[in-house]
Amino acid sequence: MFRTALRNVLAHKARLLMTVLAVMLGVAFVSGTLVFTNTLSDAYQKSSAKGFDQVDVAIQPENAQDSGDKVAKEPKLTQALLDRAAKAPGAETAIGVVGGFTAIAGKDGKLIGSGFQSQGGNYWGTKDPRYPIVSGQAPKSENEVLVDSETARRAGYKVGDTVRLSIDGPVLTPKIAGIFSTDDGNVAAGGSLTLFDTATAQRLFHKTGSYDEIDVKAASGTSQTALQDAIDKIVPKDIGSTTTGKQLADDQAQQISEATSSLRTTLLVFAGIALFVGTFIIANTFTMLVAQRTKELALLRAVGASRRQVTRSVLIEAFVVGAVAAVTGLVAGIGIGAGLRSLVGRLGGTVPDGPLVISPGTVVAALAVGILITVLAAWLPGRRAAKIPPVAAMSSVHAKATTKSLVVRNTIGTLFASAGVTAVLYATTMNDVSDAQAPMGFGAALLVIGAFVLTPLLSRPLIAAAAPVLRVFGVSGKLARQNSVRNPRRTAATASALMIGLTLITGLTVMAGSLQTAIDKMASSSIRADYVVSMANRNELSPDVEKTLKSTAGVTATSPMRNAPSRVEGQTEFLTGVDGATIGELTNLKVDDGAFKVGGTQVVVDGETAKSHHWTAGSRFTVSYEDGKKQQLTVSGVYQSTERMRGIWLDIATLSPHQSDPADMQVMVKTSGGATASAKDRLEKALGDNPAIQVQDKKDISNSIGQVFTLMLNMLYGLLAMAVIVAVLGVINTLAMSVFERSQEIGMLRAIGLDRKGIKRMVRLESLVISLFGGVLGIGLGVFFGWAAGELLGTKMATYELVLPWGRMALFLLLAAAVGVLAALWPARRAARLNMLTAIKSE
Repeated sequence: MFRTALRNVLAHKARLLMTVLAVMLGVAFVSGTLVFTNTLSDAYQKSSAKGFDQVDVAIQPENAQDSGDKVAKEPKLTQALLDRAAKAPGAETAIGVVGGFTAIAGKDGKLIGSGFQSQGGNYWGTKDPRYPIVSGQAPKSENEVLVDSETARRAGYKVGDTVRLSIDGPVLTPKIAGIFSTDDGNVAAGGSLTLFDTATAQRLFHKTGSYDEIDVKAASGTSQTALQDAIDKIVPKDIGSTTTGKQLADDQAQQISEATSSLRTTLLVFAGIALFVGTFIIANTFTMLVAQRTKELALLRAVGASRRQVTRSVLIEAFVVGAVAAVTGLVAGIGIGAGLRSLVGRLGGTVPDGPLVISPGTVVAALAVGILITVLAAWLPGRRAAKIPPVAAMSSVHAKATTKSLVVRNTIGTLFASAGVTAVLYATTMNDVSDAQAPMGFGAALLVIGAFVLTPLLSRPLIAAAAPVLRVFGVSGKLARQNSVRNPRRTAATASALMIGLTLITGLTVMAGSLQTAIDKMASSSIRADYVVSMANRNELSPDVEKTLKSTAGVTATSPMRNAPSRVEGQTEFLTGVDGATIGELTNLKVDDGAFKVGGTQVVVDGETAKSHHWTAGSRFTVSYEDGKKQQLTVSGVYQSTERMRGIWLDIATLSPHQSDPADMQVMVKTSGGATASAKDRLEKALGDNPAIQVQDKKDISNSIGQVFTLMLNMLYGLLAMAVIVAVLGVINTLAMSVFERSQEIGMLRAIGLDRKGIKRMVRLESLVISLFGGVLGIGLGVFFGWAAGELLGTKMATYELVLPWGRMALFLLLAAAVGVLAALWPARRAARLNMLTAIKSE
């Protein structure tokens, strides 16, 4: 039986080619993902570990907790503590570390890096062991800086050049005193690192006289744990805590591992989708191969082969096919992993140097996935073949499904689909998005399985609906329709592969389009201001920015939005300081109770906060500010919150006296001529064409948020394209094998007058009908899932409403049609070239 199985594989290698390709693509996706993410993780971990070579023990501020009426203040790591740490037994040196966001512009005036990875810090003394200087010298004053070598290379900077920087708004123009090298992971990922002398860094990052961290280097012969024990004795427990350099490196390695793990999981999900789609092709292929060899298998049974042996022979074939596909997929995956690493560099990102990591786990996973998926998908056709009685099989080439089996299948499909719809609808009624994810995901899986099981039942009425159109093509159209419904199970399996890909694509498109509309409404409905000014990374703005904007020509009203922690009724509440005189001109918030009045001790509160404290218009409460002082405030109005505006708003004149280091989150601006290109240009020039500051109108705000969804959607389209490609292979494989199976029939059609063009047209129309059937099912399911996910999002986003992208859905239907046409090219050509007499004599 083993030799028979191998001979069958070699005899049908052409027909198994598409199956091998489908499995190979899925395995390549899996192995490529594992190689790429393992390489990425290993490179970053080794790179980041080097950054802790100069740290044996780190002293970090203790996390302060709010309690009672007091707002906790972060303890300071002072110069005195640093001096004591440097003199601790076993300590060689101690370095004070301070840093924060620092935007640096290139020679074109634009921000270098992504903004969120633009960092600054301090260079310790004249020779900081953390940052070896490769050219130039250490910064000595506020007019000098150091720039990392990668940033200097990307921007074309050299020692002596003047650069434009921004920490919290105002533009700085120091000279580059030197260029240094670093193993910082953020720099390797495309960010930037700028270093100031320690005094300047402390002033710029609002840490005068204190540090963010103190790093201590152990003397020769002193272990990290021994040094930690010594330093623990000099650090007050309410001020700071100590961590060894090894623990810091391990923690960062864990963070890198978790970050790459999420990327790996995402990519593997889409690889799983491609493999899931591939199972339909495998099952279809082996079902058709078994059907074509029914007499052969029956003869094996007649000469003594048992059911198990027949099933085993089919599984051996599947094993060989899966092994070949897995090995080739692994090799292709290694190439994909290397290609992705190279692609990251071409797109502007940087991966630290390191070898390509091909772990034993990757090899085992690739081989296991390829072989198991193929064997499992072929098991059911093999088991079904073994059940056919020898006498019945010899008398009929095709074993037709019994009425009982179809009833059982339709019943199971209905139960799965009903359970799936119920679970999804139940999830839409839940208020907590995180709690609803599990039932919605489970329901979606059940519904997709149910739809797949029911596709033979659904195929007849849906394909029958295309009959009027197919009649236009005469005999070819009629034959195409009959061929499509002749074997519903085969049609269903072929269409389901395409259905799954289009379900996901349509669902994502519906959600993205609805979210974009909600964002547009959110940006326009609650803001009357012409512009919103903020930092590129949403960092805090210096109050000087609002003062500059207020004095700019053409500006009629401004208001900062300044956050400050406070304690209210034993809870931490963040207050928002605004200009009470102008905030009404700059916002458009619906008031449910009272009036929108902000000034003195009068405040406005969003509905959720008011409900949690049982406040209404006229309610009074006592607030404890961060400086410890208390004040009684009065609620003048309760407004409806939006995604951008919520909380307790009070006049900035009331809030500012209680802040030691005030900073704004954003500034709203209204101009005399409205939002125009010239007005925006004036504001940007007034701010010194700052690369770190964004001046956005309502459309810019909407686009900036929408760009994230668009980027994610395009990435997901790209990932789902693999599933669509596999589905195309499935259509080609099914049609090609169907042509072989119907050789005699095609020969007879040719003999009674159907020409080659008619044969080609018949096969193409059959492919088109099957593809459109899968497309209609996929788009329908996708719209349902998009609606359900939107209902869930609507509980958190008041402006959300379902928007059906009719144009995109029409495009997806055209895509399904194109898949059908392209997939039929080779099978149709092959059918048309069959020798008439040879085909008639075939069995």
